[in-house]
This record gives sequence, structure tokens and C-alpha cells, in this order.
Amino acid sequence: MWVSLCLFLCLHSKHLSASPITSSFTSSSGAYDSCHLQEQFRLVGMYRDGDVMIGGLFEVHLITVFPELSFTAKPEQPWCHTFDLDGFKAIQTMAFAVDEINRNPNLLPSVTLGYRIYDNCVKLGVAFRAAMALISGTEMSYSNLNCSGSPPVLGIVGDPGSTHSIAISSVLGLFRMPMVSYFATCSCLSDRRRYPFFFRTIPSDAFQVRAMMQILKRFDWTWVGLIVSNDDYGLHAAQSFQQDISGFGGCVAFFEILPKDNDLKEIRRIMDVIQHSVSRVIVVISTEAYILPLMDEVLRLNLTRQWIASEAWSMSPLFLTSRLLPVLRGTLGIAIRRGEIDGLKEFLLSLRPDNDPGNGLVRKFWEDMFKCRFAPDVAQTETEGRLCTGHEDLTTADMEYGDVSELRPAYNVYKAVYALAHTLHNLLNCVPGKGPFSGHSCASLHNIQPWQLLHYLQTVNFTTGFGDQVSFDKNGDALAIYDIVSWTGMPDGTMKARTVGDVDESKPAGHVLSLQDDKITWNFGNNKPSRSVCSEPCSPGTRKATKKGLPVCCFDCLPCADGEITNTTDSIECFKCPEEFWSNPQKIQCVPKEVEFLSYEEALGISLTAASLLGACACAGVLAVFAHHRHTPVVRANNSELSFLILMSLKLCFLCALLFIGQPRLWTCQLRHAVFGISFVLCVSSILVKTMVVVAVFKASRPEGQGAMKWFGAPQQRGTVLILTALQVAICTIWLTTASPVPFKNTQSSKIVFECAVGSMAGFATLLGYIGLLAAVSFLLAFLARNLPDTFNEAKFITFSMLIFCAVWIAFIPAYVSSPGKYADAVEIFAILASSFGLLISIFAPKCYIILLHPERNTKKALMARGSS
Repeated sequence: MWVSLCLFLCLHSKHLSASPITSSFTSSSGAYDSCHLQEQFRLVGMYRDGDVMIGGLFEVHLITVFPELSFTAKPEQPWCHTFDLDGFKAIQTMAFAVDEINRNPNLLPSVTLGYRIYDNCVKLGVAFRAAMALISGTEMSYSNLNCSGSPPVLGIVGDPGSTHSIAISSVLGLFRMPMVSYFATCSCLSDRRRYPFFFRTIPSDAFQVRAMMQILKRFDWTWVGLIVSNDDYGLHAAQSFQQDISGFGGCVAFFEILPKDNDLKEIRRIMDVIQHSVSRVIVVISTEAYILPLMDEVLRLNLTRQWIASEAWSMSPLFLTSRLLPVLRGTLGIAIRRGEIDGLKEFLLSLRPDNDPGNGLVRKFWEDMFKCRFAPDVAQTETEGRLCTGHEDLTTADMEYGDVSELRPAYNVYKAVYALAHTLHNLLNCVPGKGPFSGHSCASLHNIQPWQLLHYLQTVNFTTGFGDQVSFDKNGDALAIYDIVSWTGMPDGTMKARTVGDVDESKPAGHVLSLQDDKITWNFGNNKPSRSVCSEPCSPGTRKATKKGLPVCCFDCLPCADGEITNTTDSIECFKCPEEFWSNPQKIQCVPKEVEFLSYEEALGISLTAASLLGACACAGVLAVFAHHRHTPVVRANNSELSFLILMSLKLCFLCALLFIGQPRLWTCQLRHAVFGISFVLCVSSILVKTMVVVAVFKASRPEGQGAMKWFGAPQQRGTVLILTALQVAICTIWLTTASPVPFKNTQSSKIVFECAVGSMAGFATLLGYIGLLAAVSFLLAFLARNLPDTFNEAKFITFSMLIFCAVWIAFIPAYVSSPGKYADAVEIFAILASSFGLLISIFAPKCYIILLHPERNTKKALMARGSS
């Protein structure tokens, strides 16, 4: 940017008078031939010269102080304080990696690698100034106005912050300079259109979220609270989290954003939400600064929950303390992949100011961490702190600085440096004529441009000494792998994050998550993972029904309807059984339906069969009595021929009931209604003729009715019965030929019901209607003749029999329609038997009573006496 500004002014400002900007151009011959910096940023960093330079952006100081603006004087530059040991170790890991590469005869053998590293002080403003210094250099003057040659650095390792990386990558993209971050995880940086030169050796938040999903799914935690920081890191991760959690049936119980200013009122409001939620698992995707006030409130309320920590704070020493042990023990965290770097510990312990006097960061490290005050005269009287020479020993056994057992961000720094080194190595080993650039050309060592590294960086692939493969996908993301850590209480009262598994998406499906359950510590009384669900899973045989206004994880479990099943947990719908199957009582299995029909083996069938046979035998018995006493006055006076015909038809009526019992066949379906209809018409028509004869005999006994009997002789009686019965035969014939009843297997209910489909309801209704018509006429005639003299009167008995007959069949119709399956047949049989017994008893019981029990009344004199009386 400075160079561009100088060129612009050099070409277009010759006519301008001297100014603060134009005065920065100097010339020995009157022409402008160089540019001078007006001001330099005050940056803290490290430098090492080399043939090829790479840059670095790290967090070494945690707090930045910006002086107040007075608008009356030149503003002072910000200054940083509060030394961060982990950040310093990360910088020294980059320095170690560069030294190791320079000593390696197989990697960049003819090139010396150098670096320029700056501290970003965890502030975007400082990080941006450092990035600009890496892009344009720090030389006070610049004479090459053609901008030829290699730039100050060819690539940058860093920045660790997602927000910083977003801003810096947007500018670096204009200069086409690659940037390899070791800690920026925002999934937004995977957008190749916006950040084509951004790479990283740490997986993105999208994979971190998928790793969390694996853990939630592993322990069946479906009702999860989500708390994120109010920055790019937290908000983008929250978006991915909310999109992915529904993939395995989970839901977000509540979603809260931590305030930037640590507002206590807002934090306590969030705590109130946590307390009142039934969710026992809370995922926190945030950085340390946001979380610490929240955890102070959690400790104050002694709130026990299962915490899931993102990689930004899962290994933070701020939380692994005895103070937070009661509430944070058992926390599961997503941690950056741990690695080992041989020789790094010795390198760290060898750092002393006297070995590298120009390294301001090492001197700052001694001053801040060991309270040293350096002076040229070691005998000088100590005025503050401890007087150091830089020769002191750093090999203290318990020193945190020398602990390289948990190299996570530093290991990613190591991989980032080696990724750039392998990229340069592949670029310099390009075979002329086979290169990836214009005309298949290769890059020149003396004029390497940052954009030329892009092709080789995209395809770089190597394995570290620890055995991890390093490569980048099409979005510049590293291979997706994380460690899973569990926070365990130690004997000294502190906590330690112990690795208990990993999540590696390069493994086959189903084996992505690997956990050692016996090593996990839980912060609950039974030392087992808690349950966190809004609704308990629906067992087989039930289905989920969501509750209105609540997420899909909150539901009711409704039993499946009859004929439907589900044999899986949390089924959203029940499935109908095949046509000939039905659900078992538990609604988890389809079983064959029971076959149902009115059988001879069951109690109901046996009872009806017995009643039918009893009626037939009773008819036979009465017929035998009448045949034996056919010459007696009682039999002769009651028209013995019609009585015999009625008894024969009644016997057929009783026996036709047997056709309704047993599994329906074609011939039984066709015969049952035909025989039933014809038998009853024969019986009722005989009763009708008998009633008409009784009325005719009474009229013939009077002078005015002497000729009435000529119309009711024996031939006329037989002909009338025959004609009336023939009409029913015609009805049955037409019915059977047009729409014959057939066997039907009804599968609509819980049983397979074998029944006879009537074929034509009109035919069946006509058959019953004709019987009803004859019965009604018989009842009417008998009712009108009920007061005739007893000598000739059977009308009372016929009236009573017809009354029973009509009542039975009127009640039959609704009972038949409403009876299911075999019970419809049973109702019809009952109607047949009831009406038949009614006719038999009403008409023939009084006569049998006289014939068998009072033979003295079975004389002509007795009958004539009754008639005269």
C-alpha cells in the first residue's frame, strides 16, 4: 500500500509544491528515485534472516492499551502487556520448526528459510498493523519503484483469531498472499470465493460441531442448551450447530449469546434460563474471556450440569482449577489434536537473552515471567525485581514453560510452517516445461511471488514426525480430527483434561467417534452420564405426536391404532398390517388374523344346532301324534291336511337353520336363504289358508253363507298354498340367477370373517317382504275372526302365533344389521327358531294338550257342547 501510494505521487505530483507526503521523496539528481516511510508501527516480534522469508502473527500479550486521543497532538501508538506463555511457546515452535527445516538436508537443501513474527496483542487493530508490516516490509526507504523481486514475506502463519483472519485474509487476497492459520476455526473461512488464499491446519467449526454431534448422539442427549460468544467464532458455530443437531433427532432447548461487556445482569438472566430448563447438557462455544463470568455464577449457584466445551476453552488453565472443580468436573471437551515434537523441549529451555540479544520477545519473556531487570553491569545494585544476566537455568522440573506433553496449538503451528516449507520445496523442484504457470513455466528462486505458492499449497501432502498426515481439501481445510478430553479431578484438588478418545472423519462411517468410556469422569452421584431429553423415547407400539408450539424433541407417545404396528423406538408413524394380518396387543408385530365363522365346535353353534334339532324333533313328534289321532274330532275339526302341511314346513324351517352353521360354501350360501324363504312361505301360506277356511266354515254355518264352502274345498286349499309358495320360488330363482349369494372373506376387522354376501339386497328384501306380507294378512284375518265360537275357532291361536312371528322378524332387521360377523348368522338362526317355535307352540300345543292329557274332551259331543255354549 505504501509503495502504491509512492508510485502514484511520483507520477502525478511533479508540479506540486513540497508537502509532508511529497517531501518523503528524495533525489540526488533532482528526480524522485526512492520512497521513505513517514512512520513505523511499534510492533513486538522476532526476526531471522533467510533466502526466503515467511511471516507469523501470534498472541503474546493479552491486553492492549490504546492512548486517549487529544486531537491536539500526534496520537501515541498502543502498547501491550500481560504476557501469555502459550502464545510465546507457539512463536518459539515456529522458530524451532524453521531451524529444524534449515538443518534438514532433504527439505529446501539449497535455501535458507527465515521469518518475521509479530505479536497481535489479541486486538484486531494491532493484528492489522502487523499484517501490513509483513506485506509491505519495514524498510525506511524503498528505491525499487518497479516493485520487482520477491516481497518481504511469501506466506504468513496465523492469525489465531477467526475475526482477525477474516479481516486480514480479505486484504491478503488483494495481494494474493497465502495465509495458513493454526487456530482460526470459523466455518465462514472455508468460503473459497471470499478467501481463496486462506488455509489452516486446524479443522473448521463445521467439523467441530459435527464432532459435538457425535458425542451427543453417542450418549443420546437430544435436549441440549447452547451458549456462544458474541463474535464470529461463536455465531457461525451456533448457526452450524442449529442446522446439524436435527440430523440425529436432537433439539436446542435454549440458545443464549454471552454479552461482550460481561454484563452481570445479562449473565444472571442466562443463568435463570439454565436453571429453569430441563436440559441437563449445555454446549458452550466461546473463548475464555466470555465464559469466566458465567462460570463464576455457576459456582455461586452450585449448578451441576453436563458441559460440552469447544476447543477454544477445553484446555484452558483458567478453568482447570480447584475452585471450579465442584461444577466443572466431568466436562467433555473438543480439543485440538495433540502432537509431539522431538527436540522442542530442549530448544525452549535453551532460550536466553544472551544467545539472541536482538530478540526482544525472549528478553520480554524473562522480564515478565521471571521479573528480571537486565543491566550491563551485573554487580549493579538491584533496584527492582531480580537482576539477571540471561545465563540462569530454565530446567526447573515443575516449570509450565518446559511442559511439552500437551502440544496442541503449537503442534498446529509446527504443521503450518512445514506446510509452507514443503510448498516451497515442491515449487523449487519444478521441472522446466512442466510447470503449472503460463507456458508450463516454473517460478524463479530470485523472483518468487506469493500467488505462485497457491497451486503447490493446495496440493501439499506430507506426514509429520509424529505420524500425522497434513494436506488441505478444496476449501483449504485440514484433515478433520479432534481429541475428546474429560475433565478429571486430581488428588491435589485441581483438574486435568485427560484425553479419552478422538473424532476422525477419515475413518469409515460408524467408527468416526472413538471413546474409552472407562476413562470418562462424570459429575453425577452415580458416576454415569445424565439423561437430557425433553420427552422420553416412544417405545415400540407407539408413535410420536409433536406438542403444539414446542420443538420436535417434545412430543407425546400415542398408541398405534388397531391393525397398525411399529417395532422401532421413536417412530413418527404406525404402519398398517397386511390384509390378512392384525396387530398383536402390544402393537409391535403383525400376526395372522383369526378365522371366524359360526362353527359346530363352539358353544353358540352347538346351542343353536341343538335348538334346531329339538324343534325338528318336536315337529316330528306333533306330526306323529296328529297322524296317530287323525280320526279324532280335534284333529279332524282343525283341517288335518293343512295341519300336516304346516308341521312339515315348520320342520323344514327348523332344519334350514343348520345351513347357517359351518364355514360358508357356495351351495350353502345359495340354499340357506332359498330354503328359509320357501319353507316359511309354505308355512305361513298354509296358516293363511287355514285361517280363511275357519272364517268360511263359520259363514257356512249361517243360512246366508251356505255357498261359502264351495270356494274352500280341499283342491282350492292345496292350489292356494301351491300358488303362494310358487311365487316365493320364483323370487328365489330370479335372485339366484341374477345375483346369487356367494361366500365372502371379510378382512376389514381384526378377524377374517367368513360370511355369505347376499349378492342382491333387493332380492333378499323381496324374499323377507313377501313372507312379511303373508304373515300380516294372516294376522289381520285371524285378528278379525278371533271372536268366532270356540267350536270352530282357531283364530285366537293363529292371531297369537302371527303376533309372535311378526314381532320376531320386525326385531330381527335392526339386530341383523348391527351384528358383526358370525353373530349376524346367529341372529338370523335365532329369528328362524324363535318364530318357528312360536308357531309350533301357539297353534299345536293346545291341541296336543287335549289329545294327550284330556282325551275325554276329544269327542264330538264335547266339541259341540263348547260350540253351543
